[in-house]
Amino acid sequence: MARVPAAVRKVLAPLPRAPRALARRYATRRPSPTPELVTQPHPWTRALGLVTVVLLGAWLGLLIVGNVRVPVGPMNTTMTLRPSITGGTKINVSPLGALQLDSHIAPVRLDVNVDQLDPARAQALVDHPERLSGLQDEVTQDVAHGTRDLALRSCVAVVTGATALGLAVYRRPRRALAAGGLALTLLAASGGTAYATWNPESVLEPKFSGLLSSAPSLVGNARSIVTEFDVYQKELARLVTNVTKLYDATSTLPAYTPDPSTIRVLHVSDIHLNPASWKIIASLVEQYKVNVIVDSGDTMDHGTAAENGFLDPIEDLGAPYVWVRGNHDSHLTQRYLEKLKNVHVLDDGKAQTVAGLRFAGIGDPQFTPDRSKIPGGDAANELAGARLATSLRDQKAAGTPVDVAVAHEPVAAGQTDGEVPLALAGHIHHQEMEVLPYGTRLRVEGSTGGSGLRAIEGKHPDPIQTSILYFDRDTHRLQAWDEIELGGLGLTTAEVRRNLVEENQPGATDSPTDSPTGSQTGSPPPTPAPNPSP
Repeated sequence: MARVPAAVRKVLAPLPRAPRALARRYATRRPSPTPELVTQPHPWTRALGLVTVVLLGAWLGLLIVGNVRVPVGPMNTTMTLRPSITGGTKINVSPLGALQLDSHIAPVRLDVNVDQLDPARAQALVDHPERLSGLQDEVTQDVAHGTRDLALRSCVAVVTGATALGLAVYRRPRRALAAGGLALTLLAASGGTAYATWNPESVLEPKFSGLLSSAPSLVGNARSIVTEFDVYQKELARLVTNVTKLYDATSTLPAYTPDPSTIRVLHVSDIHLNPASWKIIASLVEQYKVNVIVDSGDTMDHGTAAENGFLDPIEDLGAPYVWVRGNHDSHLTQRYLEKLKNVHVLDDGKAQTVAGLRFAGIGDPQFTPDRSKIPGGDAANELAGARLATSLRDQKAAGTPVDVAVAHEPVAAGQTDGEVPLALAGHIHHQEMEVLPYGTRLRVEGSTGGSGLRAIEGKHPDPIQTSILYFDRDTHRLQAWDEIELGGLGLTTAEVRRNLVEENQPGATDSPTDSPTGSQTGSPPPTPAPNPSP
């Protein structure tokens, strides 16, 4: 067989020598991928995912590194920003309690934790009260410095946290940086909202939560707050001073010293045979240096003679006791109270002066436990309130105006509108305060007995509620009041919220005259509330 020339072999070499070799060649090739439809996430879903990553990362950043330690006066504190729906400021004075201030409205809350006290500086402040004059500026500067440091650290914390979490989730530097930028934008917007809604006067009306025994000393005196209108610096310095005293070297609570220009009234109502109420009332009388107690009725549950012994502790409460009959108190109960020392029973509009204030009241015309009689409803209370209003007008005309009117039902108390500056009531088992159309302020107290036996009928016990009312000793006008709420059945912790009368807010006009203007004729009563104790 003839040899194939070399030139021909060179040309034929790239060609496959056999079909089998050609098959092996193409078998090694990977098939082209078949195109498939991939569902892309919706833009809103991507945006929601990014916002979730930003918020979670920012919160983690604040939680880990977003706090600063700041000396405020003699105290060492830690300031932190926390996500919040309502905003505000919370000052934790562990283990005594916490103060909450409605300082701003924003999705972030400022937490201030009092960590420890500098013993030398604290003792010097307690021993030398004259140094308090310079404490105002010092505390303000410390807080301003701490706030600036906290703002800077918070920016770094939220950007770092959101960026790090974005990088872990998306694994793309561009998306991670977008998360960090969005976190910084949200923080800046929150800061702008807080600045725009900043209310330095919130220190006038703090809400205290903690040990009841700490409340008077920590929240402070009402009258001194009312008269000091340079509120931010002075109130901030006062809070620091009070906390300093609470943490002094002796570790004892300071004695609460009330302003001598005030008359302090403890308003209780609807005790409903709860024996724990007497201990609570006696404690408040001692802690707040109460001048007089006013009970707006329903002290009993059935008004029987067998219950009368429950009233005996009233003689030892440490303050005069002014009382009106409720719809669960019988005339038998009223006669028993009239025989107790230190008790002043009000009825039929007759007035009595107790602890410098002039009171007048009327008993509830209905006695609910007596099923043999059909209750008269609101009409009976409107008639009783009209009788009380007539008595108030007569006493005003005689030159002996009444300072406080007392009735059990708010419907009856509302009939005194225009005839007295303040009317007190109870019955509905929760606290309310309103200014009626003709100028009378109606204060309705909650149940100081936690609704009595009704407290254990529901899933959670009803809270025990009472109030401290601060009156000006000269004008007999209400200046402020503290709403006090204890856990159901009388726990050791409490919430105390300071409230100022509108005329005493900083920048308000002068207080109105002692007697509201207007006539009782045609004044509408408040909307009747449902009867909680039929």
